[in-house]
Amino acid sequence: MPHEETEVVVVGAGQAGVAMSEHLGAHGIPHLVLERHRIAERWRTERWDSLVANGPAWHDRFPGLEFTDIDPALTPDAFVPKERVADYLVAYAEKTGAPIRSGVEVTSVRRRAGRPGFRVETSQGTIDARFVVAATGPFQRPVIPPLVPDGAVPTQIHSSGYRNPEQLPGGAVLVVGAGSSGVQIADELRRSGRRVLLSVGPHDRPPRAYRGRDFCWWLGVLGTWDAQTPPQGAEHVTIAVSGAHGGHTVDFRDLAASGIELVGMTTSYADGVLRFAPDLAANIAFGDAKYLEFLRAADAYVERDGLDLPEEPEAHVLGPDPECVTRPRPELDLNEAGVTSIVWATGFATDYGWLDVDAFDENGRPDQRRGVSAEPGVYFLGLPWLSRRGSSFLWGVWHDARYVADHIARQRGYLAYAPTDRKN
Repeated sequence: MPHEETEVVVVGAGQAGVAMSEHLGAHGIPHLVLERHRIAERWRTERWDSLVANGPAWHDRFPGLEFTDIDPALTPDAFVPKERVADYLVAYAEKTGAPIRSGVEVTSVRRRAGRPGFRVETSQGTIDARFVVAATGPFQRPVIPPLVPDGAVPTQIHSSGYRNPEQLPGGAVLVVGAGSSGVQIADELRRSGRRVLLSVGPHDRPPRAYRGRDFCWWLGVLGTWDAQTPPQGAEHVTIAVSGAHGGHTVDFRDLAASGIELVGMTTSYADGVLRFAPDLAANIAFGDAKYLEFLRAADAYVERDGLDLPEEPEAHVLGPDPECVTRPRPELDLNEAGVTSIVWATGFATDYGWLDVDAFDENGRPDQRRGVSAEPGVYFLGLPWLSRRGSSFLWGVWHDARYVADHIARQRGYLAYAPTDRKN
């Protein structure tokens, strides 16, 4: 098998890997970006057909390239389809001359014994590198809770495997998880004529837009994007926001009014019956509280700075809770309800089985600060809250990559230091 050497190996050619390559290139640091599939493969084949970016095109991009086929003067808050996001990352890689090798799977990374750097084993040979950047992002291994046994319903799939309503057998669908993916998939299935039940857990529910500005703008001016740690108890709370249909605020009352039945968190299964926690009203109230808190913070900002933004008092008015919330269903007989599919919108786990280094804490999570790991020479990029709230977003990962590249450049300087002989 071929063997070669380089300074930095970047594993993954999604948004994190493409951004990392740009900044390494700006420093003149030799590197390779290894991708087992194509550039931005997850945007193409691990998302549903109708997905669009959850942030507007003016915001969710790298600084060096705009979405050229969207006129910001006509549609400043347009939401880009997933294929266009993937094409954008390919174009950006071409623009920056990123040395990406597609179709190369990294099978292991180990520190070299008695020598600096790491041995990177791949499907096409070995590479020795002084530094390694794990840029595989947060969406590595779909998580399906082991609740419903195989065969209990004809189809169980994770949201990453869902494509469109026609993919599922006829019958009702239970969608488990009420973050951005869950609510959008549930709404699409309902629009296709299906009976849909949506299992709702704790969530944050920001307005899509308020007083004429998208919530991404508000997060910027309020300084929330730069928050360095999640609020107490909110480390794993999902965000219910959508760019679908031109972008709209997710309101679970509206979803219920459209015909989607809301239920609490899915907790257990026995003898064909699913049981739900009695937490639906509390989860809806939690999301409402976060929503109203956001509006109050925005109003205070407008008043403080004297901005001329249109008032929106109706946004503060919440309708009555629907019956499915005030009298929630405690359980569901899947056969009696005609449920033939369960879509698990229950998130992802990381998978660093290939990274055999001492860069993880006692729980197996990356032990890092701003992407710099506890293992000298190993870096992480693209993870939620890597340095701030925006770290896993397209624009946020670009800024994190610059910090990591600067750190690598400094380390190279130390390693290159060769003192000259001095006579005292």
